[in-house]
Amino acid sequence: MDGNIMYLFLAALIPMIIGFLWYHPKTFGTVWINQTSLKPEDLEKGNMLLIFGLSYIFSVMIAFVLSSFVIHQAALAGLFVMDPEFAREGSELNTYYTEFMAEHGTRHRSFGHGAVHGIMCGIFMVLPIIGIISLFERRTWKYVLVNAGYWIVTLALMGGVICQFL
Repeated sequence: MDGNIMYLFLAALIPMIIGFLWYHPKTFGTVWINQTSLKPEDLEKGNMLLIFGLSYIFSVMIAFVLSSFVIHQAALAGLFVMDPEFAREGSELNTYYTEFMAEHGTRHRSFGHGAVHGIMCGIFMVLPIIGIISLFERRTWKYVLVNAGYWIVTLALMGGVICQFL
């Protein structure tokens, strides 16, 4: 997992790109807006720099956490990183980790593997969160499916990019 962290920042652009396509009026945008209390002119209001800036920061946070779900080797590093012995070059723990990563560090590191884990995160984490909030806000199932679908596709692509390139 010694990859280029720049890919986390690139993967964080995916929600914006997919959002532009997903919520476009010719795809799911019209369905989505009909399920909200918004009007098309409401979307033009607001500080767009702030909205997109914060959206990107939140997307970086998602990419960072998603990397621990899609890259299994991160679990091993996470298990050892707080142990002072791990940081000491030549220690038994450091040697074990180095040898393990040399032999298994590239296992399950493909776009497809990351996409599967991204889909799982979307279905088993995001869908229930959106579903619960929507139940209490009295939103329709169309609203849930449009938003959860967006996140499932987005997390699949983010997971694929992170797993393949990080």
